[in-house]
Amino acid sequence: MVMLIALVASKDAMAQQDAMYTHYSFNTLAVNPAYAGSRDALTFTALHRSQWVSFPGAPVTQTLTIHTPISTDNVGLGLSIVNDKAGPLRHTEVNVDVAYILNVNQEDRLAFGIKGGVDFFKGDFADIMTGEEGDDVFGVNVGTKAKPNFGMGIYYYKPKFYAGISSPGLLKNSYSNDEAANGIETYSQDQHLYLISGAVFDINFDWKFKPTTFIKLTKGAPIEADLTPTFILRDRVNLGVMYRTGDAFGLLAGFNLNEQFLLSYSFDWSLTNPTGKYNDGSHEIMLRYDFIYKHRRKIKSPRYF
Repeated sequence: MVMLIALVASKDAMAQQDAMYTHYSFNTLAVNPAYAGSRDALTFTALHRSQWVSFPGAPVTQTLTIHTPISTDNVGLGLSIVNDKAGPLRHTEVNVDVAYILNVNQEDRLAFGIKGGVDFFKGDFADIMTGEEGDDVFGVNVGTKAKPNFGMGIYYYKPKFYAGISSPGLLKNSYSNDEAANGIETYSQDQHLYLISGAVFDINFDWKFKPTTFIKLTKGAPIEADLTPTFILRDRVNLGVMYRTGDAFGLLAGFNLNEQFLLSYSFDWSLTNPTGKYNDGSHEIMLRYDFIYKHRRKIKSPRYF
């Protein structure tokens, strides 16, 4: 089974989709730098995802994002860290995110963002049994290597609607096994384009309906879309379902412990790697904390995005 995951490192699998978050609408800075500062608070978000539990070499991902408005409220500043491990591959991104926010009117905002930082890659290929003696790609490990990268995004939002477009990694970094014959390329990042959108509708005094979507496009791979209708009870409880085209469906539930702290969990059933047959599903847990500045208490709460 580990060999199946190791194939991600081959040149035939370079176009694999990057982001895979059921909580994408709560983890927006990880995919769009223009989101920085949009919550009018110093916001900390931590996410852990264990995909295909019990499947050997299955992906495990952690993200940590921090962002806040600064200066005259027209600038947002953030830090985003993404750590992803799948089989023999470990990929870590550390980025600084900067957004410039335009006030379209009293409620609508349009933000332009950039992110820049370093990508770290490591490949532990030597322990993989390929069945082929002297394999140049998998015979020797690729030690930790670092390369720069940058991305861009646009984010439009108001209290009950948002939409954005971004490409968080514009450089097509590639990594090779220096000790292998001819320096064979073992892993390459492709450019991704992300589209996000969501809205909130009042059903009655207690309930709201929040549909969101996350669309991923990259060369050499089919378009993938996450569709997540969520119901919000009294601005405290979030209950939703998710469908990822051609890949998975799941459930998520979250609870706002207070105005500042949100805890949420999701469980996904895989369709491509059937859950119940080859794995025990995918689990994701997310924590978010808003440190609300005293001079911003006048700002409307709750913040839905």
